[in-house]
Amino acid sequence: MRARDKKTQQRGRLRRFRSPVAARFYNWAGDSSASLLIEAGGPLILPFLPFLITFDDQLRDDAIEAAIRIGVIVLVAFVVLWLLKRVINPLISVGIREQMKSEPEREIDQRIETLSHVLYRTAVLVIAVLTGIILMTEAGVNVAPLIAGLGLVGLAVGFGAQSLVKDMINGIFILMENEYSKGDVVTIGGITGIVEDLNLRRTVLRDLDGTVHFVPHSSVDVSSNWTKEYSRINLTIGVAYESDLDHVIAVINRVGKAFAEEPEFAPKIKSAPQVLRVDNFGDSAIDIKILGDTVPLEQWALMGALRLRLKRAFDEEGIVIPYPQRTLHLDTAAALMGVSGVKTVIPGAAPRGYAEPDTEAPTLEESRGEGSPGSE
Repeated sequence: MRARDKKTQQRGRLRRFRSPVAARFYNWAGDSSASLLIEAGGPLILPFLPFLITFDDQLRDDAIEAAIRIGVIVLVAFVVLWLLKRVINPLISVGIREQMKSEPEREIDQRIETLSHVLYRTAVLVIAVLTGIILMTEAGVNVAPLIAGLGLVGLAVGFGAQSLVKDMINGIFILMENEYSKGDVVTIGGITGIVEDLNLRRTVLRDLDGTVHFVPHSSVDVSSNWTKEYSRINLTIGVAYESDLDHVIAVINRVGKAFAEEPEFAPKIKSAPQVLRVDNFGDSAIDIKILGDTVPLEQWALMGALRLRLKRAFDEEGIVIPYPQRTLHLDTAAALMGVSGVKTVIPGAAPRGYAEPDTEAPTLEESRGEGSPGSE
């Protein structure tokens, strides 16, 4: 009687869940096991019951075998990814170093990092898709119609998303031709910045303001790499027209040579900054062009340091760097005689003795207000 009441009580507990799965589990596991699990886990145990239930020994053995196969497949996928992550970089490193023997070490490292990154991410995508298909097969899903349907979907996407296909094709050629790599400063799609990430579809740039730009490869018609193999100091300095140009050129070359020999900057400079030519006769200055080669990415910092040293040298040598200004020439005697003699010259920074007027100021009579009531 007591046993019957206990069994009735346990079945009453099962009715609280109103779950056929719980009833099946109860029938399979027995009174004591069912009561123990249900009392311990309550409703929380129900989502896990389908993994524990079998209706006979054959179904139970099949379920265990399928679970083992699925576990092995997932484990193999993770092992393959782990091996690829450790094998791709050394293999690419051997090939790239053999191919780029004469290139700078920085260029070689960037190329290896970029190709390793892209190939590994592509391998992860391929392995994930294949693993998913195999797992669906183990679960009893017929994947043949699914694969055929995906082929049709891919064909439709190829026609409808042509820009995406163009992104991928352009990305392949960018990587094959080594147009740029991670860490380079480039101009693509009208945007200049450092390459932070690169894959087959798009390039991620960060500009000088810190803004991140995602540039799809379909918009890359021309790519300009500012840091490939070496960079260059390209500086233009203006000096006054009355300056002795031979003296100016000698001072600039001396400063550039001393600058390239400083211990702080010598490892970053490949050729000392020197005067290339007298570049232009401007409105207020004669422009001098200065060039020098540097290691990649260092040209901007080196140009700033060179400007500082040139300014100090010019101050010591009395070389004037002109700036736009307005020059007023006043003929005092003519003004006292009442003759128009006040003229304004705006040549920028006019050299000494040069008084060619561009505009003429009003005469003294006009300035006094001819025709006004006080003049009658």
